[in-house]
Amino acid sequence: MPQDSSEQLKICLLSYRSNPHCGGQGVYLKNLSRALKKSGHRIDVIAGPPDPLLDEDIPIFQIPCLDLYNPEDPFRMPTVKELLNPINLVEWLGVSTMGFPEPFTFGLRAYQFLKSRWYKYDIVHDNQSLSYGIWAINKFVPTIATIHHPITIDRSVAIRSVTAGWKKMQHLRWYSFIGMQKRVSRTLSHLITVSECARDDISNDFKIPAKKFRIIPNGINTDIFYPIPDIPRENNRLIVTNSADMPLKGLYYLLQAIAAVAKTRTIKLTVVGTPKKNGGIVKLVRKLGIGNLITFTGRIDDQQFVKEYAKATAAIVPSVYEGFGLPAGEAMACGVPVISTTGGALPEVVGNAGVLVPPADPQALANAIQCLLDHPERAHQLGQAGYQRAQEHFTWQKAAEKTVATYREAIRDHRRL
Repeated sequence: MPQDSSEQLKICLLSYRSNPHCGGQGVYLKNLSRALKKSGHRIDVIAGPPDPLLDEDIPIFQIPCLDLYNPEDPFRMPTVKELLNPINLVEWLGVSTMGFPEPFTFGLRAYQFLKSRWYKYDIVHDNQSLSYGIWAINKFVPTIATIHHPITIDRSVAIRSVTAGWKKMQHLRWYSFIGMQKRVSRTLSHLITVSECARDDISNDFKIPAKKFRIIPNGINTDIFYPIPDIPRENNRLIVTNSADMPLKGLYYLLQAIAAVAKTRTIKLTVVGTPKKNGGIVKLVRKLGIGNLITFTGRIDDQQFVKEYAKATAAIVPSVYEGFGLPAGEAMACGVPVISTTGGALPEVVGNAGVLVPPADPQALANAIQCLLDHPERAHQLGQAGYQRAQEHFTWQKAAEKTVATYREAIRDHRRL
């Protein structure tokens, strides 16, 4: 194993589900692997579906699974031959009973894959599967994990968002993997998280000493997210990017705010994403009568994404909670003024370079939108301040340097044991 801070590390990154088009875990895997490789380290990635679309020079081993959440064939019936594999059987039974077994089953498969390859790696870095398989891997090779935010908060918000008892039970069943994640995370000597808020909340909810955590903020890929001065900003055009039907992301509250603002002025909202067919978002848009004001882009590539930012008067981050808040950082990197809630770590990301309002408060959002649209000079100042803040504080190279320092700590401690 490397003895000093200048030697190359052999790193294995694990990520059970890392969609590169949505969700912080996919963005994290893609950009951190790139920055670690650029720093001179050897990187292998072991991943589940979908393909995380890493750079071509980063080796990836995609572990076969049933992939029952594949949107092209969701909840398919596996073949008898597939179900003869015990891990496949556990995966199918979990999904069939409304659970989410993927973190658990991915960890078991990762253990099976690695058990003949321990010698190849100095460190294994788990991207929040926190499976019992990760606990087993740590017995043979130093292992750390990133916990982006406490999933207990997702569970609490999801349960509060419904009134029917059977729906509450459904959410409890879906999040039943949390117990495993708590137990496994307590066995690891070092954990990475992305903000002080996330550290405090995870430490409290998972009963983990705060001293085990290293706070390493996410970076923003400024090769993708940057201002485009040639595209003029459109008046009264707002943009939001989130998982539209997840209560945690707060789109319900933003839509109510848009309806309030639309009573006194022209306004348009672009939602980067696709709502669930006949889901709560679609029903709320219909109920509020604002369908003509809302545009859902569906999945778009990075170039179109940045163009959407360039046309926007302001970006809205209405989340009830964020462990970090990549949408805020990406908008700031594009020079777009940001209106954000104070949910979770968002104040740590936005700082004084945006407008902050309480979470889950449609009227506060509406007031902030109205005020910013009424004061374009203030909006311009915030856009410039946000751009500077993103450049100074949130780079993936800084994140990689701090992550490598944490790797070396974990390796030293594992060697002592």
